[in-house]
Amino acid sequence: MGRRPTKNLNLPSGLRARTKPSGKTYYYLDTGGKPRREIPLGPDYVIAVKKWAELTHAEPRAAAVTFKDVSDLYLQRVVPTKAPRTQADNIKEMANLLKFFNDPPIDFEAIEPQHVRQYLTWRGESAKVRANREKALLSHIWNMARDWGLTALSNPCAGIKGFKETGRDIYVEDDVLQAVYAAASRPLKDALDLAYLTGQRPADVLKMSATHIRDGALRVGQGKTAKKLRIALEDSGQPNALGLKLAEIAERKKQARVLDLAMVVNREGSRLTAYALDNAFDDARAKAADAASKAGNEDLSRDIKAFQFRDLRAKAGTDKADADGIQAAQRQLGHASIRMTEHYVRLGDKVTPTARKTGPQQ
Repeated sequence: MGRRPTKNLNLPSGLRARTKPSGKTYYYLDTGGKPRREIPLGPDYVIAVKKWAELTHAEPRAAAVTFKDVSDLYLQRVVPTKAPRTQADNIKEMANLLKFFNDPPIDFEAIEPQHVRQYLTWRGESAKVRANREKALLSHIWNMARDWGLTALSNPCAGIKGFKETGRDIYVEDDVLQAVYAAASRPLKDALDLAYLTGQRPADVLKMSATHIRDGALRVGQGKTAKKLRIALEDSGQPNALGLKLAEIAERKKQARVLDLAMVVNREGSRLTAYALDNAFDDARAKAADAASKAGNEDLSRDIKAFQFRDLRAKAGTDKADADGIQAAQRQLGHASIRMTEHYVRLGDKVTPTARKTGPQQ
């Protein structure tokens, strides 16, 4: 697979990075040989690693197996079996692990608990939450290596505590959502509506298709958990808010130049990508925050800036629990336990005050 690289040691074996005069980096698979042959894999690191995994079938060496050998094997065997978003996350996390455990290269079995603690300290200086995720990935890599017979040693991550996480605790107020909605493009408005009405994750919203409408319900297959849901489109025989929204989208799509079965499409009628959704949301949020600031409402502007698209799932769950109870919210969100749903309910239980015993009586 060619000579041993002296830079970009965070890349899988045989993957090379070339920076063009424009400053953009492209990736290639070095197949070695004379003359040297390199297969272009494109400018996207995540996609390049996926193509690398498809084209290579390297096995770890018989002796002195390094962390890089095992991580390459994990990228080939395990990462492709995960959900697309998890694959992308793992590839980025692996790059950071390799920066620490492959510069210089370290024998896999030489990794000890003290090294895991050193890694957390190093990564925690800039990204405590990501450090926790990368430690979890390292732990799984080690367990898979045990399963493959590459080590019999205990997992060095055991007993090493990560950083404390508090999680997001933001409830998107109606005026915040309305401000962003008013500044949104038509495709983003559709995505915002569907995300709130269904309570589903952004990736699952983008996957919604006309083929998923059957027997008066929108069928949803959650990508993260594989949980399947049927969300009713009618209440008492009449279209509900979701049913009306999907009918509106279907009618509008008849005028599009491109016929795509996806619910959320761009102005030409093609399925909206996650990248395009992120850009559209960032643009609308910036416009809404700027408008609120110019109107003298700095509190609203601050809340708009803190709003993330994924917060709509928590808002939907909170509003559903407030209206129909925590169990209804649990079913809508597809949670396996009430405890998880309670984490999403951001406003707390609605209670009545204690009856007055002193002062003016009712």
